[in-house]
Amino acid sequence: MEVAVSMDPLFLAWSSSRRRKFQRCSDICSKLLSESPYDQAAWSLKTRALTEMLYIDEVELDQEGIADIMLDESSIAQVARPGTSLRLPGTSQGGAPTPAVRPMTQSGRPITGFVRPSTLSGRPETMEQAIRTPRTASTARPVTSASGRFVRLGTTLFEYIFHLENDVKTALDLAALATEHAQFKDWWWKVQLGKCYYRLGLHREAEKQFRSALAHQEFVDTYLYLAKVYQRLDQPITALNVFKQGLDHFPAEVTLLTGIARIHEEMNNMISATEYYKEVLKQDNTHVEAIACIGSNHFYTDQPEIALRFYRRLLQMGVFNCQLYNNLGLCCFYAQQYDMTLSSFERALALVSSDEEQADIWYNLGHVAVGIADLTLAYQCFKLALAFNNNHGEAYNNLAVLELRKGRIEQAKAFLQTAASLSPHMYEPHFNFATLSDKVGDLQSSYMAAQKSEDAFPEHVDTQQILKNLRQHFATL
Repeated sequence: MEVAVSMDPLFLAWSSSRRRKFQRCSDICSKLLSESPYDQAAWSLKTRALTEMLYIDEVELDQEGIADIMLDESSIAQVARPGTSLRLPGTSQGGAPTPAVRPMTQSGRPITGFVRPSTLSGRPETMEQAIRTPRTASTARPVTSASGRFVRLGTTLFEYIFHLENDVKTALDLAALATEHAQFKDWWWKVQLGKCYYRLGLHREAEKQFRSALAHQEFVDTYLYLAKVYQRLDQPITALNVFKQGLDHFPAEVTLLTGIARIHEEMNNMISATEYYKEVLKQDNTHVEAIACIGSNHFYTDQPEIALRFYRRLLQMGVFNCQLYNNLGLCCFYAQQYDMTLSSFERALALVSSDEEQADIWYNLGHVAVGIADLTLAYQCFKLALAFNNNHGEAYNNLAVLELRKGRIEQAKAFLQTAASLSPHMYEPHFNFATLSDKVGDLQSSYMAAQKSEDAFPEHVDTQQILKNLRQHFATL
C-alpha cells in the first residue's frame, strides 16, 4: 500500500518563486495566510512575489512626462558651452553626422540605433510641441505625467510599497526610519532614500544620498543612479566622470561602459560613442544595444555592407522583429544585394505591431522605389505611409517632391507646409519650400522658409546660397 506524500505548501511556494512563477507563488501564500494570518514567512514571500511581478529596473527607467518638462524649475545656461549640455541641440564636440546624412530627432540629436527612454525627443520649447511629441518607444501619445507611468508598476516591504503600491512618500518615511535605526551607516537604505528623492523630483537630495552610499560601499548600481541624477540635471560631463570613477573600481563593467557610450551618443559625439560600444562588445559580444548602435553608425557613414553584418548577428542571436528586418532591407538595398531587399521588407510587414511601424516600412519602401526609378510605386508607398500615420512629416516632404515633378505646384506647396508644421526640426521641408517659392517668384516666403532651414541645419550650403541670392536681390530694390 502506497502512502501519498504531499509537499510542504510554503516550500512549494518558495520553489515557484525560484522558477519565476510568481502568480502561483502568490496564490499558495494567500491560501496559507487564510489559514494562518500571522505567518511572517508567507507574508514576506507573497510580498516578494507581488513585487517581482511588476518590478522595473529604476536605473533604466527615465521617461519625463509633460508636467516634468514644462514645470521644471531647474535653471540651465541658455547658451551652453559646446559639449556640456544634453538639452540644447548643436552643442557637440565634433564627429556628429549632419542632418543631410542622418535623420534628426526633435531635440536635434541624430536618431539612435536602439530605442531607449528619452532618446526619441528632447525638451520641447512649447506646450503644443510637448503634446505633439511622442515620449515613448511604443506609442505616439505623450506621457501625461510621471505619476501616471508608475500606477501599475511592481525582497522587502520597502520595494513592495515603492513598486507595487507606488506610495513614494510612505516608502521615503520607511527608508528614513531604517537609515536612522542603522545609525546612518547602511548604504542600501541610503540608496533607497535616493531613489525616493529622485522619484519626487528632489535631485540634489538624491545626489547627497547616493554620494553618501558610495562612501560606505562601492556598488555598480549606485554609480548608475548617481549618473542618472546628473543627466536629469543636464550635467553630462559630471555624469561621465561618475561613470569613469565607477570603472576605476569595477574595470570593464558593461553597464558603466554602456552609460558612457549613451552620453557620447546624446551629445552627438558618434566617434567616441562607437569606441565605447566596441569596448562593450569586447566584454559582452551579445549586447544587443551595442551591436544595433554600431550597425546604425556604419549605415549612416555609408558602410551598409558592414552594418549588414551587425544586423545579421542580431538575427543569429534570436532578435526577431519588424525593426530588424526593416534595417536589413535597407542595408541590402544600399549594399546592392537586391535579391534580399524585398523579402526582408515582406518579413518586416508580416511582423508589424502598430500603424507607426507599418508607416515607417512603407516609407522606406518608397525610398527603394525612388532608387530604382519607379516613381509611381514610390508615390503609392508614401501615400500608404500617410494612410497608416497621418503625422509622418518625411512622407509629406517626399510626396511634395514627386508632386512637383508632375507639375502640381499648389499640391506640392500644401504638402511641404504640412511637413514643416509636423516636423519643425527637419530642414528639408523648409529648404524645398524656399526653393519652390523662389522659382514661382514668392521671394518673401522663400526668404522666411530659408531662414527656418538655416536654423535647423546651419551648415547647409544650398540654403546659404539661397539666402545670399535673396539678400542681394533685396539690397538692389
